[in-house]
Amino acid sequence: MGYKLFLLMGKSASGKDSVCEALLKRFEGRLRKIVPYTTRPIRAGETDGVEYHFVTVEEMQRMQQEGRVLECRTYHVVVGEWHYFTADDGQIDASGMHSIMIATPEVYFGLMKTKYADAIVPVYIESEDEERLMRSIWRERKQENPNFAEVCRRYLADEQDFAPEVLEKMNIRLRFLNWRFSSCVRLVGEAIAREMDRAEAE
Repeated sequence: MGYKLFLLMGKSASGKDSVCEALLKRFEGRLRKIVPYTTRPIRAGETDGVEYHFVTVEEMQRMQQEGRVLECRTYHVVVGEWHYFTADDGQIDASGMHSIMIATPEVYFGLMKTKYADAIVPVYIESEDEERLMRSIWRERKQENPNFAEVCRRYLADEQDFAPEVLEKMNIRLRFLNWRFSSCVRLVGEAIAREMDRAEAE
């Protein structure tokens, strides 16, 4: 059976996490989520092992020494440095179900250098800038210690991370506007189903 690794991408607060959860329910038993790792502090409402595996810098360095880090990114934020990475920890299993993970262009380019390159299918979720910013502010308000400077940093960083030339370089075929959530999920689901069917027919 052919295997597909879907990288679900989008700017902050574009709705990609909600789309991902809806797809996992729709394709239960056929699609599973890859959970990445981070050294940033866990936020209110998050659960270790669900959004991320939250680890220390020392744990990340040990995994790097063991050759288990497939790609890694470091972000210089207001409070210091946060590391995000994908690990070769058994979650990506080309002999099992297809996989999906929340990703960034950096993740895409990093994983394209690994043995899983041929399986990767980038999927881009778009949303209006004003709506994304309002969602981000609303989400940050719920934190115990809201950090609106970090909201602004992420918003501005997205403009560079998802610049038109970057998107063009990734040659993304599957792009969807998250204007009406149910319609977006339906269209993304139909596209992913076609990709999985095609891979399984190989």
